[in-house]
Amino acid sequence: MSMSRKHNLKGMMLQVAKDLIEAEDVLKVKERDEYMENSCPPLVLPHSKDELQELCQELFDKIDVIDEERYVLEHTANRVVHEVWDLNIKIVDLKGKFKKPPLKKVRMSADAMLQALLGSKHKVNMDLRANLKQVKKEVKEESAEVGDWRKNVEDKAGMGGRKKMFESDA
Repeated sequence: MSMSRKHNLKGMMLQVAKDLIEAEDVLKVKERDEYMENSCPPLVLPHSKDELQELCQELFDKIDVIDEERYVLEHTANRVVHEVWDLNIKIVDLKGKFKKPPLKKVRMSADAMLQALLGSKHKVNMDLRANLKQVKKEVKEESAEVGDWRKNVEDKAGMGGRKKMFESDA
């Protein structure tokens, strides 16, 4: 399909949608007017004080009834919203999986991290290498005397190799 044909069809679809929305708006206005005519009769202002007080009392009673209905509807709507919220939480709990937000890797030194956590008031220096103990490495000294291995074996031969231990202690 060519681009001009696609563009033309898109324009026609938008025009039809616009017409439907305008017709819906006109219908809503018409329904509103009909409701107002049925529920609110035309206002006839009385000439005497007593008739005016009666009219005010009637209007006050109607407002009271409408406020009660509004309150009940608002309360039921809030209750339904909370029920939906609770059910969504239960669904997430049943699934057992929580969406973890993708975390970005941030390169930050320990000093900068502590400063960000504790605020700029606290000056903390985390030079970890300064706090380490100095350990001296022990170098194994290998015997400089390299002797005959047969002699060593003969010395340890008695009593399962324990003869030499007892002789040196005594």
